[in-house]
Amino acid sequence: MIEWVKAFFKEYFHLELTDQPIELWALAVSVSIGLFLISKLILRLLVRRLGKISSHTHTKVDDGIVSLIKKTQWWFLAVVAIFTGSLFVDLSEQLQTVVHSALIIALLLQIGLWANSALKSILEHYRQTKLKRDPASVTALNAVGMFATGLLWLAVFLLTLDNLGYDVTALIAGLGVGGVAVALAVQNILGDLFASLSILVDKPFVIGDFLIIDDYMGSVEHVGLKTTRIRSLSGEQLIFSNSDLLKSRLRNYGRMYERRVAFTIGVTYETPREKLKLIPGILQTAIEAQEKTRFDRSHFAKYGDFALNFETVYYVLGPDYNLYMDIQQAINLQLHEQFESLAIDFAYPTQVVHLRGESPATI
Repeated sequence: MIEWVKAFFKEYFHLELTDQPIELWALAVSVSIGLFLISKLILRLLVRRLGKISSHTHTKVDDGIVSLIKKTQWWFLAVVAIFTGSLFVDLSEQLQTVVHSALIIALLLQIGLWANSALKSILEHYRQTKLKRDPASVTALNAVGMFATGLLWLAVFLLTLDNLGYDVTALIAGLGVGGVAVALAVQNILGDLFASLSILVDKPFVIGDFLIIDDYMGSVEHVGLKTTRIRSLSGEQLIFSNSDLLKSRLRNYGRMYERRVAFTIGVTYETPREKLKLIPGILQTAIEAQEKTRFDRSHFAKYGDFALNFETVYYVLGPDYNLYMDIQQAINLQLHEQFESLAIDFAYPTQVVHLRGESPATI
C-alpha cells in the first residue's frame, strides 16, 4: 500500500516520499482525521453555546465573536490537521516545503476572512447607529468599507505571493506607478469621492438640512459618492458634485437653533408724542404674548421720508420657518388691533404739497 502511495506522489506530483514504517503513516493519518473531526465538533459546540449566550446580552461584542467563529472554514481546519499529522513522519524537504506553504496560505486566507468579517461587523454597527441621526454618512460609509476591504485582500494577495517565493517588490512598485496613472485619469471622480468622505467626517450638513448655495436653495435629499441632491423650494431637484459643493459658500439653516428677527414699522408724522412713547411697549407686549419668543429691543429709530420708524428685534426659539411666520403674523395682527384702538395710523408713502394761501393738499 505504501509503495503505491509513493508511486502515486512521484508520478503525479513529482514528490519523493521517504521510507517510513507503516505504523507511523497510519498514526499520521489517524491524527489528521481525528484532529479535523474534533476541531469541527468543538467549533460547532462553540457556535451553539456562544450563540445562546449572545442572544441574552445587549452588547455586540459577543455577537461579533460568534460571527468570527462561524467564518472559520473547513479547509483551514483540514490543512491544520494535515500539517499536524505530518509532524509524525519524516517527509522529504520538498514535501515539507509544500505542507508548510499550504499552512501559511490557508492561515493568510483565514485571517483575511476573519478580518473582513470583523470589518463588516464594525461598519454595520456604525451604520445602524448613524442611520437615524445622520443618513448621509451611510453612503460614504459604504465607500470606506469597499476601500478598506480592497486594501485587506490586496495585502493578503501580496503576502501569499511572497510566501510562494515570488518577488513582490517589483509588483508593489508597478502597482504604485499604475495607481498614479489611474489617479490622474480619474482625478475628478476621486475628488468627488474624497469630498464625500469629507462630508462624512466633517459633517458640514446632513440629509434634511436647508442649504443656500449661491443663488440656489433647498433641502438636502441625498448625499452620494459623487453628487449631492437638493430639493428646491419650487420643487425641482438640484444636483451638485461633492467637490464643487464644498468649494462653495454654504449657508446651512439646518444648524440654526434660533432665528433673529428684525422688522420696522412706520406711523404717520401726525401721531402725538404721548402715543409715540407707548409704541415700544405695545411692540414688546405683542412679542412676549407669543410662545417660543425672546424680546430683545424696540426703539423709535429714525425720521423717515414719510414715516416715523420704529425698529424692533426679537428671537424665535426654533429654526422652523413656518413657526417664524406664524409668530410674525400673530404679532402683526395684535399690533393692528392695538393701533386701531389707540387711533394710531400706520404710515404709507405720501407726498404733501404746500401751496401759498391754500390748505395743505395731500397727493
